[in-house]
Amino acid sequence: MSLAPCHVQKDMPTPKLTAKNVSIEYHIARTREQFLALDDVSLQVDDGEFVSLLGPSGCGKTTFLNAIDGLTPIARGEIRIDGKAVTQPGKDRAMVFQSPALLPWRTVMGNVIYGLELQGTRDAGAQNRAREFIKLVGLAGFEERFPNELSGGMQQRVNLARALATNPDILLLDEPFANLDALTREFMQAELLRIWSAARKTALFVTHNITEAIYLSDRVAVFTARPGKIKSVVPINLPRPRPLKIKRQVEFLKYEDELWGMIEEEASKTGMFLQATERA
Repeated sequence: MSLAPCHVQKDMPTPKLTAKNVSIEYHIARTREQFLALDDVSLQVDDGEFVSLLGPSGCGKTTFLNAIDGLTPIARGEIRIDGKAVTQPGKDRAMVFQSPALLPWRTVMGNVIYGLELQGTRDAGAQNRAREFIKLVGLAGFEERFPNELSGGMQQRVNLARALATNPDILLLDEPFANLDALTREFMQAELLRIWSAARKTALFVTHNITEAIYLSDRVAVFTARPGKIKSVVPINLPRPRPLKIKRQVEFLKYEDELWGMIEEEASKTGMFLQATERA
């Protein structure tokens, strides 16, 4: 008598990030009202994945990012990293803000090493690690420059190197290229992909720019108008590495049309039409 082979079901890997039924409210003291910013948001992000958060202005994308960082408390639901509940900021996350927020009295090296110092690392190893990431972001030779001696794009590279040097599990990026001119922004997108490919960090990226979201991402999570919910999560099945010229290909433009239709529909609910997002 022959026996059928025994199939053992393998456990699925735990997602790097899990947000389940997250709602966030603010109390407005002047009017004694509760303001619902996010309503029942659920999202899973795998280890090493790049996910962009896209939606009309005021939909709660940055609020959601701040909640993941532990900066904003949630009213309902839960956020977990590697299965552990997020209750406060931690070393496993690093935020890259829209403004580089560099310390003007510190050099490039001094700014990059600052995050390590906050973690209590001040030895020669910290210097070596900072130097490693300064090189990774393309600023080797600029270690002793001060922020006012750098362009906007170079300052944002320092900001990114500072975040990466602390070795976070998750990199949180809140519109880091919004203040750059259009040409510099294009090149910084390509540079971010190069750096991300080398560092292989899980990344969540907030943007209003549809083409930027498509170009960078494995998936794009589209938020509704306020109160923010996730309307759709769109997989971006474009090959990597991605040269900038991929933005002119037919498949890329199809994604742009799909996402633009969703954003336009949500923006129209708020009375904010084309000005609510950028269509680069």
